[in-house]
Amino acid sequence: MTAADGAPPQAPAYLALGDSYTIGEGVEPAGRWPVQLAAALRGHGIVLADPRIIATTGWTTDELEAGIAAAHAQSPVAGDHALVSLLVGVNNQYRGRPLDEFRAQFAALLQRAIGYAAGQPGRVLVLAIPDWGVTPFAVAQSRDPALVAAQIDAFNAVCREEAMRAGAHWIDIAPASRERGAEAAMLVDDGLHPSAAMYALWTALALPAARAALGGGR
Repeated sequence: MTAADGAPPQAPAYLALGDSYTIGEGVEPAGRWPVQLAAALRGHGIVLADPRIIATTGWTTDELEAGIAAAHAQSPVAGDHALVSLLVGVNNQYRGRPLDEFRAQFAALLQRAIGYAAGQPGRVLVLAIPDWGVTPFAVAQSRDPALVAAQIDAFNAVCREEAMRAGAHWIDIAPASRERGAEAAMLVDDGLHPSAAMYALWTALALPAARAALGGGR
Protein backbone atom coordinates (compact mmCIF):
# COMPACT_ATOMS: atom_id res chain seq x y z
CA MET A 1 0.00 0.00 0.00
CA THR A 2 1.36 3.37 -0.98
CA ALA A 3 0.11 6.88 -0.48
CA ALA A 4 -0.96 6.88 -4.13
CA ASP A 5 -3.39 4.06 -3.38
CA GLY A 6 -5.40 6.34 -1.11
CA ALA A 7 -3.94 5.33 2.27
CA PRO A 8 -0.48 5.86 3.75
CA PRO A 9 1.99 3.00 4.25
CA GLN A 10 1.22 0.84 7.27
CA ALA A 11 -2.38 2.03 7.38
CA PRO A 12 -4.63 -0.14 9.59
CA ALA A 13 -5.74 -3.25 7.74
CA TYR A 14 -9.22 -4.19 6.55
CA LEU A 15 -10.26 -7.74 5.62
CA ALA A 16 -13.42 -8.36 3.58
CA LEU A 17 -14.80 -11.92 3.47
CA GLY A 18 -17.62 -13.09 1.22
CA ASP A 19 -18.82 -14.10 -2.22
CA SER A 20 -19.80 -12.29 -5.43
CA TYR A 21 -21.23 -9.35 -3.49
CA THR A 22 -17.87 -8.71 -1.82
CA ILE A 23 -15.64 -9.30 -4.83
CA GLY A 24 -18.02 -7.12 -6.84
CA GLU A 25 -18.89 -9.37 -9.77
CA GLY A 26 -19.08 -7.23 -12.89
CA VAL A 27 -17.81 -3.96 -11.40
CA GLU A 28 -14.42 -2.28 -11.46
CA PRO A 29 -12.34 -2.78 -8.30
CA ALA A 30 -13.01 0.78 -7.13
CA GLY A 31 -16.75 0.10 -7.29
CA ARG A 32 -16.71 -2.82 -4.85
CA TRP A 33 -18.49 -1.85 -1.67
CA PRO A 34 -15.57 -2.72 0.67
CA VAL A 35 -13.28 -0.49 -1.41
CA GLN A 36 -15.91 2.26 -1.40
CA LEU A 37 -16.25 1.87 2.37
CA ALA A 38 -12.51 2.24 2.97
CA ALA A 39 -12.49 5.37 0.81
CA ALA A 40 -15.51 6.79 2.65
CA LEU A 41 -13.83 6.21 6.00
CA ARG A 42 -10.72 8.01 4.80
CA GLY A 43 -13.01 10.83 3.73
CA HIS A 44 -14.08 11.07 7.37
CA GLY A 45 -10.46 11.29 8.48
CA ILE A 46 -10.12 7.64 9.51
CA VAL A 47 -6.91 6.12 8.17
CA LEU A 48 -7.57 2.66 6.72
CA ALA A 49 -5.99 0.59 3.98
CA ASP A 50 -7.99 -0.66 1.04
CA PRO A 51 -9.35 -4.10 1.91
CA ARG A 52 -7.76 -7.43 1.40
CA ILE A 53 -10.65 -9.31 -0.19
CA ILE A 54 -11.12 -13.05 0.16
CA ALA A 55 -14.22 -13.74 -1.90
CA THR A 56 -15.25 -15.51 -5.09
CA THR A 57 -18.49 -15.51 -7.05
CA GLY A 58 -20.56 -18.57 -6.18
CA TRP A 59 -19.03 -19.35 -2.81
CA THR A 60 -21.17 -20.89 -0.10
CA THR A 61 -20.20 -20.72 3.57
CA ASP A 62 -18.12 -23.89 3.46
CA GLU A 63 -16.45 -22.77 0.24
CA LEU A 64 -15.57 -19.44 1.84
CA GLU A 65 -14.04 -21.34 4.76
CA ALA A 66 -11.93 -23.35 2.33
CA GLY A 67 -11.06 -20.19 0.40
CA ILE A 68 -9.82 -18.50 3.55
CA ALA A 69 -7.64 -21.50 4.34
CA ALA A 70 -6.20 -21.47 0.81
CA ALA A 71 -5.54 -17.73 0.95
CA HIS A 72 -3.85 -18.13 4.32
CA ALA A 73 -1.61 -20.85 2.93
CA GLN A 74 -0.47 -18.53 0.13
CA SER A 75 -0.20 -15.35 2.19
CA PRO A 76 -0.90 -15.60 5.93
CA VAL A 77 -3.93 -13.67 7.12
CA ALA A 78 -2.96 -11.51 10.09
CA GLY A 79 -5.01 -11.46 13.25
CA ASP A 80 -4.88 -7.76 13.98
CA HIS A 81 -7.17 -6.18 11.38
CA ALA A 82 -8.76 -2.90 12.38
CA LEU A 83 -11.91 -3.89 10.48
CA VAL A 84 -13.35 -7.14 9.15
CA SER A 85 -16.54 -7.57 7.14
CA LEU A 86 -18.54 -10.72 6.43
CA LEU A 87 -21.26 -11.12 3.80
CA VAL A 88 -22.10 -14.65 2.71
CA GLY A 89 -25.05 -16.99 2.35
CA VAL A 90 -26.85 -16.20 -0.88
CA ASN A 91 -25.38 -19.25 -2.59
CA ASN A 92 -26.47 -21.47 0.30
CA GLN A 93 -30.00 -20.19 -0.26
CA TYR A 94 -29.76 -20.43 -4.06
CA ARG A 95 -28.61 -24.05 -3.91
CA GLY A 96 -31.27 -25.01 -1.38
CA ARG A 97 -28.81 -25.83 1.38
CA PRO A 98 -30.27 -26.46 4.87
CA LEU A 99 -30.67 -23.53 7.22
CA ASP A 100 -29.27 -25.45 10.21
CA GLU A 101 -26.12 -26.24 8.24
CA PHE A 102 -25.83 -22.58 7.30
CA ARG A 103 -26.12 -21.46 10.92
CA ALA A 104 -23.30 -23.71 12.07
CA GLN A 105 -21.02 -22.72 9.22
CA PHE A 106 -21.86 -19.03 9.43
CA ALA A 107 -21.25 -18.96 13.19
CA ALA A 108 -17.83 -20.56 12.62
CA LEU A 109 -16.98 -18.00 9.93
CA LEU A 110 -18.04 -15.19 12.23
CA GLN A 111 -15.77 -16.47 14.98
CA ARG A 112 -12.94 -16.64 12.45
CA ALA A 113 -13.68 -13.04 11.44
CA ILE A 114 -13.56 -11.96 15.08
CA GLY A 115 -10.21 -13.71 15.42
CA TYR A 116 -8.89 -11.73 12.47
CA ALA A 117 -10.08 -8.58 14.24
CA ALA A 118 -7.79 -9.25 17.20
CA GLY A 119 -10.63 -10.98 19.02
CA GLN A 120 -12.74 -7.83 19.12
CA PRO A 121 -16.27 -8.40 17.77
CA GLY A 122 -16.90 -4.67 17.73
CA ARG A 123 -14.50 -4.44 14.79
CA VAL A 124 -16.59 -6.86 12.70
CA LEU A 125 -19.36 -5.85 10.28
CA VAL A 126 -21.94 -8.44 9.23
CA LEU A 127 -23.97 -7.44 6.19
CA ALA A 128 -27.33 -8.91 5.28
CA ILE A 129 -27.82 -11.00 2.16
CA PRO A 130 -29.51 -8.92 -0.56
CA ASP A 131 -32.75 -10.11 -2.11
CA TRP A 132 -31.91 -11.15 -5.66
CA GLY A 133 -35.53 -12.23 -6.22
CA VAL A 134 -36.45 -8.76 -7.48
CA THR A 135 -33.84 -8.77 -10.26
CA PRO A 136 -34.39 -9.33 -14.00
CA PHE A 137 -32.28 -12.49 -13.64
CA ALA A 138 -34.85 -13.94 -11.23
CA VAL A 139 -37.72 -12.91 -13.51
CA ALA A 140 -36.02 -14.61 -16.47
CA GLN A 141 -35.73 -17.80 -14.41
CA SER A 142 -39.43 -17.58 -13.45
CA ARG A 143 -38.50 -17.47 -9.78
CA ASP A 144 -41.23 -16.77 -7.24
CA PRO A 145 -40.13 -13.47 -5.67
CA ALA A 146 -42.19 -14.08 -2.54
CA LEU A 147 -40.52 -17.44 -1.99
CA VAL A 148 -37.05 -16.04 -2.57
CA ALA A 149 -37.81 -13.18 -0.18
CA ALA A 150 -39.03 -15.56 2.51
CA GLN A 151 -35.92 -17.71 2.18
CA ILE A 152 -33.60 -14.71 2.20
CA ASP A 153 -35.38 -13.43 5.32
CA ALA A 154 -34.82 -16.77 7.04
CA PHE A 155 -31.11 -16.77 6.21
CA ASN A 156 -30.79 -13.16 7.28
CA ALA A 157 -32.50 -13.90 10.58
CA VAL A 158 -29.69 -16.38 11.25
CA CYS A 159 -27.03 -13.84 10.26
CA ARG A 160 -28.55 -11.19 12.50
CA GLU A 161 -28.96 -13.54 15.47
CA GLU A 162 -25.38 -14.77 15.23
CA ALA A 163 -24.03 -11.23 14.80
CA MET A 164 -25.96 -9.98 17.84
CA ARG A 165 -24.93 -13.01 19.90
CA ALA A 166 -21.27 -12.45 19.05
CA GLY A 167 -21.36 -8.67 19.59
CA ALA A 168 -20.63 -7.77 15.95
CA HIS A 169 -22.27 -4.94 14.01
CA TRP A 170 -25.33 -5.87 11.92
CA ILE A 171 -26.02 -3.90 8.73
CA ASP A 172 -29.32 -4.68 7.02
CA ILE A 173 -28.94 -3.86 3.35
CA ALA A 174 -31.78 -6.17 2.29
CA PRO A 175 -34.49 -3.44 2.23
CA ALA A 176 -32.36 -1.31 -0.09
CA SER A 177 -31.84 -4.29 -2.37
CA ARG A 178 -35.59 -4.86 -2.54
CA GLU A 179 -36.46 -1.23 -3.09
CA ARG A 180 -33.90 -0.52 -5.82
CA GLY A 181 -32.70 -3.94 -6.98
CA ALA A 182 -34.85 -4.12 -10.11
CA GLU A 183 -33.52 -0.83 -11.50
CA ALA A 184 -31.16 -1.11 -14.46
CA ALA A 185 -28.80 1.47 -12.97
CA MET A 186 -28.43 -0.63 -9.84
CA LEU A 187 -27.33 -3.74 -11.73
CA VAL A 188 -24.46 -4.84 -13.95
CA ASP A 189 -25.08 -6.34 -17.37
CA ASP A 190 -26.02 -9.80 -16.09
CA GLY A 191 -29.19 -8.39 -14.51
CA LEU A 192 -28.33 -10.01 -11.20
CA HIS A 193 -25.28 -8.55 -9.52
CA PRO A 194 -25.27 -5.02 -8.06
CA SER A 195 -23.63 -2.10 -9.79
CA ALA A 196 -21.30 0.35 -8.12
CA ALA A 197 -24.34 2.57 -7.56
CA MET A 198 -26.07 -0.10 -5.48
CA TYR A 199 -22.86 -0.75 -3.61
CA ALA A 200 -22.72 2.97 -2.80
CA LEU A 201 -26.07 2.56 -1.02
CA TRP A 202 -24.67 -0.34 0.97
CA THR A 203 -21.58 1.70 1.80
CA ALA A 204 -23.74 4.50 3.19
CA LEU A 205 -25.59 2.01 5.37
CA ALA A 206 -22.36 0.41 6.62
CA LEU A 207 -20.48 3.65 7.22
CA PRO A 208 -21.90 4.55 10.67
CA ALA A 209 -21.10 1.11 12.08
CA ALA A 210 -17.66 1.13 10.48
CA ARG A 211 -16.91 4.53 11.98
CA ALA A 212 -18.04 3.29 15.38
CA ALA A 213 -15.90 0.16 15.00
CA LEU A 214 -12.87 2.30 14.27
CA GLY A 215 -13.50 4.81 17.03
CA GLY A 216 -14.71 7.56 14.72
CA GLY A 217 -18.14 7.93 16.25
CA ARG A 218 -21.43 7.48 14.40
